[in-house]
Amino acid sequence: VQLVESGGGLVQPGGSLRLSCAASGFSFGWYDMSWYRQAPGNERELVAFIVSDGGRTNYADSVKGRFTISRDNAKNTVYLQMNSLNPEDTAVYYCNEGSHWGQGTQVTVSS
Repeated sequence: VQLVESGGGLVQPGGSLRLSCAASGFSFGWYDMSWYRQAPGNERELVAFIVSDGGRTNYADSVKGRFTISRDNAKNTVYLQMNSLNPEDTAVYYCNEGSHWGQGTQVTVSS
């Protein structure tokens, strides 16, 4: 199993980023997928969840209305569209299929 996150970077408050997670080594279309994040000194927390066919999603209260999780099973990729970013969103973002973690992608929100 390999999960490769990308799309992070430095963005100003109020800005947007789109994260991608390219998956391989397992039957991606059969698995629910999640995005987590971990800020310095904090535990890793669940940000967003999507079921295997994309028909249901869930979000942490802190990101509801600002973040959107989606997936393209033909491309074995899950996305996280992040809008109206604020400094509290600064963290390393990871995708997860239930058992494995990628290397993460750093998101920094700062002016």
